[in-house]
Amino acid sequence: MKHTPSQPQAGKAKPMKKTAKKSTALSTRALAAQIVLQVLDEGKSLSSLIPSVQASLKTQDLPLLQEICFGICRVLPRLEQIIQHLVDKPLKGKTRIVHCLLLVGLYQLLYMRIPPHAAVDEVVNATKALKSDSFRGLVNGVLRRFLREQESILAQVDKHWQTLHPEWFVNKLKKAYPNWRDIIHANNQKPPMWLRVNAQKNSPETYRTLLEKADILAESGPHPQALRLRFATAVEKLPHFAEGEVTVQDLSAQWAAVLLAPQNDEWILDACAAPGGKTTHILELAPQAKVIALDIEAQRLKRVEENLTRLNQQATVVCGDATQPDEWLAEIGQSAVQFDRILLDAPCSATGVIRRHPDIKWLRQETDIAQLTALQNNILKALWAKLKPNGILLYATCSVLPEENHEQIRTFLSEQPDAELLPLPFKEAVSGDKSAVGFQFIPQEKGGDGFYYAKLRKRV
Repeated sequence: MKHTPSQPQAGKAKPMKKTAKKSTALSTRALAAQIVLQVLDEGKSLSSLIPSVQASLKTQDLPLLQEICFGICRVLPRLEQIIQHLVDKPLKGKTRIVHCLLLVGLYQLLYMRIPPHAAVDEVVNATKALKSDSFRGLVNGVLRRFLREQESILAQVDKHWQTLHPEWFVNKLKKAYPNWRDIIHANNQKPPMWLRVNAQKNSPETYRTLLEKADILAESGPHPQALRLRFATAVEKLPHFAEGEVTVQDLSAQWAAVLLAPQNDEWILDACAAPGGKTTHILELAPQAKVIALDIEAQRLKRVEENLTRLNQQATVVCGDATQPDEWLAEIGQSAVQFDRILLDAPCSATGVIRRHPDIKWLRQETDIAQLTALQNNILKALWAKLKPNGILLYATCSVLPEENHEQIRTFLSEQPDAELLPLPFKEAVSGDKSAVGFQFIPQEKGGDGFYYAKLRKRV
């Protein structure tokens, strides 16, 4: 799914050049403060920042960095309110890095099992590497005061229930969903880890036995190939992961290939394919299908190629703009191709996967939604022209916003007389709008992410 919080139309992550050069001299806490600063003040995403410094970290430090950065973004408003109680004058401009260092310290004290004295000492020592040594006393004083007055400060901060989400987004949820609080609650939890067992190589029951032998507990899910791990684990520990027997993929996303129902020898387009989870699933279900995996970002397509290699699959990987299919089809010598099936995993707000990417809450702006819906409509129209009569287009997003989902499809159906909506094998959609079309998954604490599907057939 396109996760493009900073520039929804372009979908290109900005490289973290300065941090990558300095990272070897920085402690994990200092590096976390720099990354959080770039998320909050420069609009960069954790999914681009953390990989850019990963090579310079010790293996054991990466989970700590991820926990701090993702955790701060998850509970940011609560931490900000605590700082307001502790710091008389806001830290702005060049001192914003000190503010972010305080966020790091408070997150550790509140949410991690690091001894308080060790957490404080590490954060205080990080001021030197960040060239903020003159604030050493302030950082030390603020964190130690919080430890002394924690009970009274939290009583004030937690006096009212906090959504930990931007107001504009909460208002949209309230308007669309009677159970909007359930969505907020699920977003504020750490996401479950779901696996998709490769049906070409194993059954979920057999693979679950392999997991148990490796001391990894798993439970089956509503999808025929899905297993949910009781506790998240590194992919290297998953039995036969390198041989392609299993793929990490959210439960809701696993329905895409099943709903598309690919067949061998068909021409199939996976539009906006990176990182390739759905591409490989299509080929698991139809190994002889002629699949084109398209994405606008060349860098992200490397992940598609890696996944295809790991699963020993073949597809044509193309870097191109989904709104301009004639251009990239000509480049690969397939100008005459009409597709039997198209999976359009459309660029979207990614508001359905906030629990996996909590920085989305602070990167996405309300004004982005109109840009995204226009882009989605342009892609829909462009790809519809490349679909055979009687062909199937499956529209999908990892959004929970009606504008990008059932309202988008309802508009498309009204404008496209040869488009027919097909039923999906799910119960009634959870949206409060009874006229909704397609199906909307909402994030669930032990279930899948927020995802939308609509299946369209091209009438003859």
